[in-house]
Amino acid sequence: MKRVLIKNCKVISPECSPERLNNVYIVKGKIEDIGDISPECDVVYDAKGSWLIPGLIDMNCKICEAGYENKDNLRVLSVAAAAGGYTSLTIAPNTQPIIDNKTVVDYVIQKAKNESDVNVYPYGSITKGCKGKEITEIGKMIGKGIIGISDNGAPVQNAELLRDVLIYSKMFGIPVVTNCIDESLSAGKVVNEGIVSTKLGLYGSPREAEEIMVARNIILGIYSKAKLHLSNITTSFSAELIASGKKHNHTLTAGTCPHYFSLTEEAVEGYNTKAKINPPLRTAADAEAIKQAIYNDAIDVIASGHTPADYDRKNVEFDLAAFGISSLETAFAVSYTWLCGDDFGLDRLVEKMSEKPAEILGLKNKGKICKGYDADLAIVDFDDEYVIKGENFHSKAKYTPYEGMKVRGKVLKTFVGGKLVYNAAN
Repeated sequence: MKRVLIKNCKVISPECSPERLNNVYIVKGKIEDIGDISPECDVVYDAKGSWLIPGLIDMNCKICEAGYENKDNLRVLSVAAAAGGYTSLTIAPNTQPIIDNKTVVDYVIQKAKNESDVNVYPYGSITKGCKGKEITEIGKMIGKGIIGISDNGAPVQNAELLRDVLIYSKMFGIPVVTNCIDESLSAGKVVNEGIVSTKLGLYGSPREAEEIMVARNIILGIYSKAKLHLSNITTSFSAELIASGKKHNHTLTAGTCPHYFSLTEEAVEGYNTKAKINPPLRTAADAEAIKQAIYNDAIDVIASGHTPADYDRKNVEFDLAAFGISSLETAFAVSYTWLCGDDFGLDRLVEKMSEKPAEILGLKNKGKICKGYDADLAIVDFDDEYVIKGENFHSKAKYTPYEGMKVRGKVLKTFVGGKLVYNAAN
């Protein structure tokens, strides 16, 4: 294993001051030392004064293998992830076949080792076939390497079943990662219910579809005392419920995605299918409330929410178009641009996108730049603005509702275990 030095970087780390340039020494994929050091190395990378941050960890990403490789396969996603500063991804279980048994878990993990340059960790499905009826063999899947169980794409509607799952999950100490959608209220709905849906003549999904399930799941989490993580939070009242729920359950955590605090329902005007996302984009008041929930730690995690769909399935009538967004390569820059300022610094953003996900998922030695930690890192330039262009994405989903927007936070290089896996200069 090569000895690697990343020099002349401002480091987001509890072990050194970000006010001065430091060097980071990497041996056998681990951070050996940080500071004013110049050890003998095989490879040296000069950051030239840019920031070095921990590699981002995505808790909410759709990887289309197995079964949907025409969208984004592991090889494509690993490149797109590295370009966005991500060094670890989770796999939602609604692949084909569904990750609901130990054989599929083993297959996915082995395939990821062979084809991905970033770390890939699968979730196991909460129910067999993601059908919401029968609990999977969670213990056997944990033995094969899942890091949590999830109902991504098919929220468990049966409260008794989810209660049983939460109680059972405590035996293993793994998080139950769940979306909050009452399908009796949201089925067949394509945008947020409100002024925009009325103006466009589209069926709107009411905010209650989320908030009812947020309240239900929080209550189940309080009484079970399980590790419960609520994904894709979009409304102001959901954020209020979560803040209140945390007073009764210290293991409750929640996440959102950049599009829920940087975009609003107006983005779908003109029947813009690039902004057709599930759950839907909400109002400006909701977007502001989600920002405040991030600032006050009611929301713990910012995930990419990357859910690629074929361009052909987006380039049709709005009602028929697929839900989805290509966001791995924009999530960090959008988050930095919309969130960071005097009262919310880069260190807090990194906490939401790296440190806290590592903590929730039980990924030891990840999420921080510290001696002994894995050298999963990204060099980022915040000085110059750049324009988002979907045609430049590495993902096959080369479209974005941020087309033409200027942002800051360009990833220059990404390292996994000290190995360079992305170089913007190439």
